[in-house]
Amino acid sequence: MSYIDSDRPLALITGGANGIGLATAEKLASKGYDLYLIDKDADNLELAKRKIQLAGAKVEIQALDLSNPNGLDQAISQLVANYSIDALVNNAGVGFARTVSQTTQAEWDLTFAVNITAQFIICKHVVPQMIARGGGAIVNVASAGALVGLKNRVAYCSSKAAVVGLTRCIAADHAMDGIRINAIAPGTVDSTWIGRILADDPDPVARRKLMEARQLDGKMGTPEEVAHGIAFLLSQEARFVNGSVFSMDAGLTAV
Repeated sequence: MSYIDSDRPLALITGGANGIGLATAEKLASKGYDLYLIDKDADNLELAKRKIQLAGAKVEIQALDLSNPNGLDQAISQLVANYSIDALVNNAGVGFARTVSQTTQAEWDLTFAVNITAQFIICKHVVPQMIARGGGAIVNVASAGALVGLKNRVAYCSSKAAVVGLTRCIAADHAMDGIRINAIAPGTVDSTWIGRILADDPDPVARRKLMEARQLDGKMGTPEEVAHGIAFLLSQEARFVNGSVFSMDAGLTAV
């Protein structure tokens, strides 16, 4: 039993302060979950907590830098000692607009620390607890860039491809233990992260048009649309879905 003291299932979401993470928290709250949100952004975490509480869910938050593996390992170890996790959404991610020759070692290391090492550490602690409790559901947020190469995203795409590998291996190892784990691979989603990328671009209008054109219908997705997909993968309606990569990219990877 968790300190939240509720009969509702508990979902742990990283990167829960905004974008896909926050939209997923709101969606799961509407489906009867309580939430534990982790994010580096303490201020927006507080705002997210208040917003979700209005929907009637109980919410705990923790400001945490996922790029520090030792600190993350200690924090998640403590978390699973005090809370029973029914669903896990590994959503937090970072990226840099760089080719291989432009990418610094520090940027590469940070991208892999947040995008894949953090998912490994969290799963390492949460999966045994889920097994002991009879099973659980996990969604790792990958990217369409895990399936195809995207220009100027070498570290990001490489790390997201690793997310797919991690997801499939955990499914292969623990399906018989009651663990369902899938990766979701969004296309370009109109989020705060995209806003930061555009703000740093010398021609944000042209860059936005290029990002929109990657989808076959010429439109970016929304965090809410991806949240619907995550909620489905966590639900019993997706019982027959395990070890999969669920593309939500408006056809970006179809051509």
